[in-house]
Amino acid sequence: MEQPKGIDWTVIILTCQYKDSVEVFQRELEIRQKREQIPTRTLLLAVEDPEVHVGSGGATLNALLVVAEHLSARAGFTVVTSDVLHSAWILILHMGRDFPFDDCGRAFTCLPVENPQAPVEAVVCNLDCLLDIMSHRLGPGSPPGVWVCSTDMLLSVPPNPGISWDGFRGARVIALPGSTAYARNHGVYLTDSQGFVLDIYYQGTEAEIQRCARPDGRVPLVSGLVFFSVETAEHLLATHVSPPLDACTYMGLDSGARPVQLSLFFDILLCMARNVRREDFLVGQPPEMGQGDADIAGYRHGARAELWRELRDQPLTVAYVPDGSYNYMTNSASEFLHSLTFPGAPGAQVVHSQVEERQLLGAGSSVVSCLLEGPVQLGPGSVLQHCHLRGPIHIGTGCFVSGLDVAQSEALHGLELHDLVLQGHHVQLHGARSRAFTLVGRLDSWERQGTGTYLNMSWSQFFQKTGIRDWDLWDPDMPRIERCLLNARLFPVLHPSRALGPQDMLWMLDPQEAGSKALRAWRASWRLSWEQLQPCLDRAATLASRRHLFFRQALHKARHVLEARQDLSLRPLIQAAVREGCPGPLMATLDQVAAGVGDPGVAARALACVADVLGCMAEGQGGLRSGPAANPEWVRPFSYLECGDLARGVAALAEERDKWLSRPALLVRAARHYEGAGQILIRQAVMSAQHFVSSVPVELPAPGQWVVAECPARVDFSGGWSDTPPLAYELGGAVLGLAVRVNGRRPIGARARCIPEPELWLALGPRQDEMATKIVCGSLDDLQDYCQPHAPGQGTCELRRGAVEGGLHLCGDRTSSILAGAALAALQRAAGRAVGTEALIHAVLHLEQVLTTGGGWQDQVGGLMPGIKVGRSRPQLPLKVEVEEITVPAGFVQKLNDHLLLVYTGKTRLARNLLQDVLRSWYARLPAVVQNAHNLVRHTEECAEAFRQGSLPLLGQCLTSYWEQKKLMAPGCEPLAVRRMMDVLAPHVHGQSLAGAGGGGFLYLLTKEPRQKEALEAVLAKTEGLGNYSIHLVEVDTQGLSLQLLGD
Repeated sequence: MEQPKGIDWTVIILTCQYKDSVEVFQRELEIRQKREQIPTRTLLLAVEDPEVHVGSGGATLNALLVVAEHLSARAGFTVVTSDVLHSAWILILHMGRDFPFDDCGRAFTCLPVENPQAPVEAVVCNLDCLLDIMSHRLGPGSPPGVWVCSTDMLLSVPPNPGISWDGFRGARVIALPGSTAYARNHGVYLTDSQGFVLDIYYQGTEAEIQRCARPDGRVPLVSGLVFFSVETAEHLLATHVSPPLDACTYMGLDSGARPVQLSLFFDILLCMARNVRREDFLVGQPPEMGQGDADIAGYRHGARAELWRELRDQPLTVAYVPDGSYNYMTNSASEFLHSLTFPGAPGAQVVHSQVEERQLLGAGSSVVSCLLEGPVQLGPGSVLQHCHLRGPIHIGTGCFVSGLDVAQSEALHGLELHDLVLQGHHVQLHGARSRAFTLVGRLDSWERQGTGTYLNMSWSQFFQKTGIRDWDLWDPDMPRIERCLLNARLFPVLHPSRALGPQDMLWMLDPQEAGSKALRAWRASWRLSWEQLQPCLDRAATLASRRHLFFRQALHKARHVLEARQDLSLRPLIQAAVREGCPGPLMATLDQVAAGVGDPGVAARALACVADVLGCMAEGQGGLRSGPAANPEWVRPFSYLECGDLARGVAALAEERDKWLSRPALLVRAARHYEGAGQILIRQAVMSAQHFVSSVPVELPAPGQWVVAECPARVDFSGGWSDTPPLAYELGGAVLGLAVRVNGRRPIGARARCIPEPELWLALGPRQDEMATKIVCGSLDDLQDYCQPHAPGQGTCELRRGAVEGGLHLCGDRTSSILAGAALAALQRAAGRAVGTEALIHAVLHLEQVLTTGGGWQDQVGGLMPGIKVGRSRPQLPLKVEVEEITVPAGFVQKLNDHLLLVYTGKTRLARNLLQDVLRSWYARLPAVVQNAHNLVRHTEECAEAFRQGSLPLLGQCLTSYWEQKKLMAPGCEPLAVRRMMDVLAPHVHGQSLAGAGGGGFLYLLTKEPRQKEALEAVLAKTEGLGNYSIHLVEVDTQGLSLQLLGD
């Protein structure tokens, strides 16, 4: 089933605790908009909560006010008006509280998943998953209103959750299923049979939870997702001017109001639940209210009374998604590791990472955005994120390691970590940036209650083992009951004489080995508790460091993909580098690959990737990507490449490139020249076909005697494009073609004869007796424009000095590669040489590269070789084409002749731009193109089997599939007039396809009934708008290329 169209958000607003983080998270939203995750017209806002502990309800009310204020200003109002909500789709995302396993919070916790369909490559954060769920799964279909989504949970929602919005009003909560055991520590909804919410329980009793259970035994969990209709949102917005709720917003606080903590679920939504009584609600207290808040009970009583007055009449319903899942991201390291690993998986999950020795990664572990050099061992169930490590390193089971750079790798040498959480942090202390490192145990509790542990041992054991004393960690006047891991001053943030490293924490694992010096250094450092560390975290530096590491590993990936000749697309990576301002290092890496690989095929792909970078930098401006590539400024680098000096050629290209980066038009032109440079390397690769070109001497024709070469036309039944370089030698090609006579004639031919004058006479025309173009070349200088596509006579022949004494007179009937084969055969015979058909096929390949037309081999195989055959080339150089004749049942050729027709569509085609587009897509290794190319080759073998069986219906299916494959390979190859013609003919044919690359030209049909020329002419005559078409009889030619000598 297709994914619903994404919702076009009017505003997305992200709330966060810390004022210093607003600019950082605003940029993160804008980056996602550049990646096309968010619509370009969406207004993006990041806003700090009015107070650190304003609560989810207060953050929602403040965000709604900020949105309404911005939209009011946009609409030209001078005051806040709720009218702007009536046509708006608003998404409020709450960052929530601090998270011990990611400095940027749960929203930016990176997940071990990849999105292969993403147009821009990037690490996937929880925020990205939630944006996708809200935009493509939950949001579509909803009316204007306000969605609120927490970012403190991992969600899974099916593509079509089946939520109906018919007749909806009020507010709606989205509930996901959970077990009754899970519900004991979470919130659940009690609903009636119509979906109305009756009550909301948090950590309810066993009886309360059972009352909420569904027939399958599962319960609807409070899942952090709410939708407010415009009407309900207006009622909620109205409270921002009413004390004491005005204190939930920045306006109230700026006016001097006393802050109030408000819960989204247990204050705002609870008052709308049907079974909740007013007197119970007014004296209630939300579970997220911290200790010591009881003195403001009266203040809260007034806030709840105002909510009841505004919202009580608004209905609250639930949308239950039984196939979804919800997992709250707790402060438990064990639960966090479980959510990021894959118990039972046979191997590790490696995402956006380059790992030199993958065999050292334990089963079920995960590695996200890392560079691991040398032997780095990772135990089962452990997680590495945002690390650049150099082995030997041994990280055992149950570990989470994040934020370490190669400079800190040495601190891990010789250690074996188990059940530990080791993190590197970017901090800012009084404006000075530095690094700090924290170490805790997997089993340690971050809760304030209980006896507590550190490094998976009791505090008393820890003190005894390390020599640290409780007064090192807590002030003497702090009550013992309040002492916990959160407020223990464990973590050094500044040493008086040196930079800090992981060793400043890791010594605690083996104090005897580290000695008393480590303890003294620890005591000499300025240390902070975890709570004190949070406001000092430099989130901008953290995200910048992650982005830098991502691109470092991405450069390694680009190099590896190219050098290992992998069919992975680098285009999403190119998009990422350009959109996030890092194209320079990527182009430098591509230069290094092209210059140093020593393989023209790999080098050509690297240069094509540089062209993609330049094209992407132009941002769709500057003109079409396809175009000329012969500017004199690029002659010097091209000349190096022509001479085979890759290193100097690539360096000269880069030097010239730097002059063309200032504006889109120059970028596009530079991209064209890089593609031109790639064509030079393709040409050199294809010219390896010369290995298979040979000739033998034969008697010269008599003076003035004509050598006449005649060839059939050809039609391709399967595999076209796979013969085109570089696909022919990178993927390997296979094309099934038929040599055919048209209207009983072999339509392609050439004549050559020796003449006494030392000149070359060229004559071209539609027939031997109608030579429309005549050219005389008196010297080799007249042939210097042989490689210019629009030069007179281009494509006719190639002459070498000393080929014949005297001169040559050559005449040709104009058409593509088959004519080239006929011309070469006639020329060679006129010069006293005989060339076999196989050698001629390879000679035409070579010729077309010299002429820069860049063709494949299917035309000459189809027209020079007789009958029905499959041409194949292996994925290797030198490029060699092998031909297999297909044996068909007796009488089938005649049957085929009776059912095969050729229709000139009246639409001329230009295949060159199609060719450039296909090569660009192939070099980019776009997944759809790579898959389609493999299908073309596989389909050829299936088509050959259909011929062997002699089945016209099967062949018709082959043709139909083949045309669809051609359209996938070269979008735009089917003009509207041709589509109209094919639709008209469809009821009368088993299958049909345009010949060659498509775009116009000839259409060939396999009719259901024999001898249908007149019948189909009548059908087409009744159809308007088809242009100057014509239908021709076709029959399989069993002779192929023929040569004969004729008199003057």
